[in-house]
Amino acid sequence: MEYGLEPELVKLPLAQRAGGKPLLEALARRRSAREFSPRELPPAVLSNLLWAAFGVNRPETGGRTAPSAHDWEEIDVYVATARGLYVYDATTHALRKRLEQDIRARTGLQDFVAEVPVNLVYVADLSRMAQASAEEKAQYAGPDAGFIAQNVYLFCASEGLATVVRGMVDRPALARVMGLAPQQRIILAQSVGYPAAP
Repeated sequence: MEYGLEPELVKLPLAQRAGGKPLLEALARRRSAREFSPRELPPAVLSNLLWAAFGVNRPETGGRTAPSAHDWEEIDVYVATARGLYVYDATTHALRKRLEQDIRARTGLQDFVAEVPVNLVYVADLSRMAQASAEEKAQYAGPDAGFIAQNVYLFCASEGLATVVRGMVDRPALARVMGLAPQQRIILAQSVGYPAAP
């Protein structure tokens, strides 16, 4: 990805808000894949993917493409690529660099995660859910991450990309590598790339 901007903030191209396959066709094509091409996602595709996942679709209110309980928006979408680890900033539609190193292999226990172009890591910031009990935080964060993951599935089905959501993650080890704070919890990871050649 050649963006031509400083590494700390990578402004993404404007996301497309029209096109793609009809919803029912995308649902018919939705599936999990565990074999990927090593080909990188172009900036425009990554931009559209992240906007579809949890971008701002109602600028006047800041509303997002996926729901969140009490509008806490407690899920952060981290993006692990060969060029480093980023967090998606939906309000500016940009990536903020967190780490220089390639940590893709640490985002899951399956072999393919080290080579897939993009691994998304869904992290709940429990401090944004202040009025909820510990039990409620767990009950809300899981589905909220699931809504985002399903948006990614539908985008991938529409665009001919391969994806799989993953729960097999060494969460404590990955949290240390990512430098997460104690109130941040890894919920799920999801790999995205082009399908492997037949």
